[in-house]
Amino acid sequence: MTPALFAYRLTTYAASPFLGFVLSDRARKGKEDYLRLHERYAKRLPPRRPGPLVWLHGASVGESGLLLELGRRMIAERPGLMLVFTSQTVTSARVLGPLLPDNAIHAMAPLDTPQAARRFIQHWKPDLCVFAEGEIWPNLIHEARKAGSRTALVNARMTQKSAEGWQKVRSLFRQLVGNFDIVLAADLDTGQRLENLLGRPVRAAGNLKSALPPPGANEVEMSRIAANFIAGRRCLLAASTHPGEEELFLDAAATLHEDVALIIAPRHPERGDEIEALLKQRGLRHARRSKGVQPDKRDRVLLADTMGEMGTWLRLATAVYLGGGHAEGVGGHNPLEPIRLNRPVATGPRVHNFADLMASLEATGLVHTVDGPAALHTFLQAPPPVPEDALAKLAAEADEPMLLTLGVLLPLLPRPLLEGAGAASEGRR
Repeated sequence: MTPALFAYRLTTYAASPFLGFVLSDRARKGKEDYLRLHERYAKRLPPRRPGPLVWLHGASVGESGLLLELGRRMIAERPGLMLVFTSQTVTSARVLGPLLPDNAIHAMAPLDTPQAARRFIQHWKPDLCVFAEGEIWPNLIHEARKAGSRTALVNARMTQKSAEGWQKVRSLFRQLVGNFDIVLAADLDTGQRLENLLGRPVRAAGNLKSALPPPGANEVEMSRIAANFIAGRRCLLAASTHPGEEELFLDAAATLHEDVALIIAPRHPERGDEIEALLKQRGLRHARRSKGVQPDKRDRVLLADTMGEMGTWLRLATAVYLGGGHAEGVGGHNPLEPIRLNRPVATGPRVHNFADLMASLEATGLVHTVDGPAALHTFLQAPPPVPEDALAKLAAEADEPMLLTLGVLLPLLPRPLLEGAGAASEGRR
């Protein structure tokens, strides 16, 4: 054990008695679920079913979505597999829960303390632990490896700033990530940064989010809103917005030469009160989705502060302003969902979390970068059409990262399961 890992374990052990106050405060702010706080301590967990088990962990909605698709494909190949998904946000838990396969469960991610990590690993005894993107938790990784679990880091993304931070504790990083059975980077830049830190080659498999299907939509609600609210108007959507981005969107739309319907779907629905106050301040007639108010054609804005309805809003929109690119410290959001639905997309310039992907999409005209309200106004006034050839090429290449990742993870599963699945496959032929 490196001195850095020992110090981390000692610090988190000492902090454990005080974390209850932190979690309670977060719960009061809506950032934790009071009824699921025990899961954060890895207590009162559901029983473990006999047989092979894969634990898949992602921080929030985006990571959980790609792990859900990966898990579904693993079950399709290995039907006897049990999956345990964990995530850290209330939003991801609410979105993921209804979408889980029959032989999968969701739990709130345990705190990364030695005690909680040990309880979690000893309870589930995972055969394979899959961490997504930047999820590197020293105590959980240490306990998993000590228990003999295989480990994989998939769709890894690392900014230059993060790489510089890890460089200061390079020995710790090598002990944690260097011993992973599988490390796959989401892009070439991350692959190079990981290679520099680990001192060994790292494969850039591509971004797993490229394989995710567009979110579903409620056809009945979509028809109702289209008839009553949009009512023949163009519909412009601000999706996954953060503080400051709603103002920018409203500024850009205020001077359009026509009456348009506006939908604002914030990244965090709990910001609904804040955004409604902004709409009232500007004198904009609106309907708030979370209050069950049905919008009509007299409304200028639909405040879509609900969960799991983004597919509906994307399909109603004629153009999309994607948040995360103007907000400080966010780094952009994945633009592939609206693109796949053939919607013109604009976003801000701060998209370092998706730098390679955004550069490629912008070069082919699938994404447009706007600096401020004037540029966004120009985009919203006359959104450029989506290039069909670029869209077709994107669709043809979309599944490659997922297939590659699946191909390297499946051999890590216990051999008896592989042999059973193989025999079943032979019987179906």
